[in-house]
Amino acid sequence: MPLLEHLIELRKRLMISAVAFIAAFILCYFYAHEIYAFLERPLADILATHGTNRRMIYTAPTEAFFTFLQVAAFAAAFICFPVWAGQLWAFIAPGLYRQEKRAFAPFMVATPVLFLAGAATVYFLVLPMALRFFLSFESFGTGGGELPIQLEAKVGEYLSLVMKLIFAFGVAYQLPVLLTLLARVGIISSADLKAKRRYAIVGVFIVAAVLTPPDIASQLSLAVPMLILYEVSILSCRWVERGRREEEEAKPEDPVEETDFNAE
Repeated sequence: MPLLEHLIELRKRLMISAVAFIAAFILCYFYAHEIYAFLERPLADILATHGTNRRMIYTAPTEAFFTFLQVAAFAAAFICFPVWAGQLWAFIAPGLYRQEKRAFAPFMVATPVLFLAGAATVYFLVLPMALRFFLSFESFGTGGGELPIQLEAKVGEYLSLVMKLIFAFGVAYQLPVLLTLLARVGIISSADLKAKRRYAIVGVFIVAAVLTPPDIASQLSLAVPMLILYEVSILSCRWVERGRREEEEAKPEDPVEETDFNAE
């Protein structure tokens, strides 16, 4: 297609994605309280073991309103991710050969699955451990005039922490997809990944220390899965390399043009 038709097609895909997000945002806003209650459940369960009359607060008049807007936008983006991926695929698929479509299709499926796996790791494992670590610094005072130190979490700050962790783990879990794609186009190989394994281990622990709360349990909960995914990436790269070799071997050789030396 000429450039103008490509731009028209791109505008169409972007408009469909935008309409899907707006519709999902409106729907999610009506259920923003329920979604936020689901996100705050790990904190509520832990606070229930630290006494009664625990609460969350907001200190600016608009903080709660904008927090629920953020909740709706976050949930809408979560819901619309398959739609966005489908529109991206619909835009690039016509320009791919059949074997290229077969090669990229598994990555379109693996990306949301791995992101959901990262989000589930945060919600069921990392967040409860991190909250227990932070709540360990509470003190309820003594009789000698010491004032109690008690957590009163702000709704906006808590949501920011949850969204940051979910996004960080979701992106980190895309490691096999990224490395396998790089192997598919020939930028890296499984041998390169094996040779750089020791550097990858150091890099993974540095990333885990930056992205997660400061307790060692939260850091290990990101570092260990990423190391496992790194090993999975090596196996995936081997599979991609084997498939590429088979494709190259299956290509027919270019016919050699015979020359008639007896022609006058």
